[in-house]
Amino acid sequence: MDLRKLIYSWKYPSILLFGIGISNIGSWVYFIALNLIVFNMTGSPLAVAALYIIRPFAAVCINLWSGSFIDRLNKKHVMIFLDVLHGVVIVCLALFSASLWMIYVLVFLINMASSVYGPTSVSYITMLIPAEKRQRFNSLRSLIDSGAFFIGPAITGLLFIIGSPIYAIYINAFAYFFSAIVTLFMPNLEKNRTNDKTAGEKMSMKVFKEDWMVVLKFSRKFLYVMTIYFLFSVFIVMQTAVDSLEVAFSKEVLVLTDSEYGFLVSIAGAGILTGALINVIFTKKLTVSMLIGAGAVVVSAGYLIFAFSSSFTVAAAGVFLLAFANAFANTGFYTFYQNNIPVKVMGRIGSLYGFAEAFLIIIATAAFAIGAQVLSIQAMVISGAVLMLLLTAALFCLAVQPSKNNFYKIIPEDVKTS
Repeated sequence: MDLRKLIYSWKYPSILLFGIGISNIGSWVYFIALNLIVFNMTGSPLAVAALYIIRPFAAVCINLWSGSFIDRLNKKHVMIFLDVLHGVVIVCLALFSASLWMIYVLVFLINMASSVYGPTSVSYITMLIPAEKRQRFNSLRSLIDSGAFFIGPAITGLLFIIGSPIYAIYINAFAYFFSAIVTLFMPNLEKNRTNDKTAGEKMSMKVFKEDWMVVLKFSRKFLYVMTIYFLFSVFIVMQTAVDSLEVAFSKEVLVLTDSEYGFLVSIAGAGILTGALINVIFTKKLTVSMLIGAGAVVVSAGYLIFAFSSSFTVAAAGVFLLAFANAFANTGFYTFYQNNIPVKVMGRIGSLYGFAEAFLIIIATAAFAIGAQVLSIQAMVISGAVLMLLLTAALFCLAVQPSKNNFYKIIPEDVKTS
């Protein structure tokens, strides 16, 4: 393939990656600013913690039925609508930031929109990116995500110096409006959906139940695929639960100062960026099965080192390792998911399993918080890390089975769904 053809083949993926990058930077700006606004308003860590609970709660409220809409509506149009909705609600958030309860309500709406946007964008990306380019695209997306981890907080800090956190909220709204404009230039991949009998179907409880049965039947038929999916989802749940105790562990167990903790976060950022760069460079030589299995195991090993650490140096090594390996694990998982889940049911599967994941996050985070109070913070972090290692060891064993190699190869859509 000559250079001109190569550039043309990556035209739309590059535009999409650019839009994702801008949106991710805006999200980091918003995330940090919102935490600061709520803390300055209340002086309560619990009020800030409530922001973290709202996200999975919003997913639980919407994911049971949103997949039915995602699979029946035009993905490009839904993405544009949700970007605009995000922007409008975030502007309202800035305007009504004097009321804590209004902030919670608007954050709930924002997270509901995000819960729908995630499965929609994955479906659209799967249609847009040919199977042979998905691993490369996902590795580049991981690199962009890690770049946003650095750039977003840096922009937020600059905005705090020259203005107030409210300016940062407006920046995030602008990022979503910009993302909507970028999506406008993307191809409409579903403008001729005349052969899809579900496209114009009316929504009802009967349709929702039928869709849940579709997901159940697919899960039974492709048990291996959905087992990998579920195990990786539980792996994410465990990460979230352990991460919820990260600050308390760093301050109370490791006795780190605020500046030392900030440096620890920077080390995590360096790990993410380093892993993403290596992932992009060597992506053609890395198999999807090893990315998922080995990547997840190394992430768990990093958490285990962090959990047993008694000094800043050891903790930093663990944090760097887990952040480094996450780039590989996520790239492998997204590639596996896109290559094995048909687009026509991707919205329903992603949403329904997303519902289960969000529900488990709420349960696990609450259980770890209670355990930290009853037992100790270190005991809960160690328990979480050990459970994570056992879980990812099982995931690794399933992923690298020679008899399952076909699930990690590029398989035509008609073969997957036959």
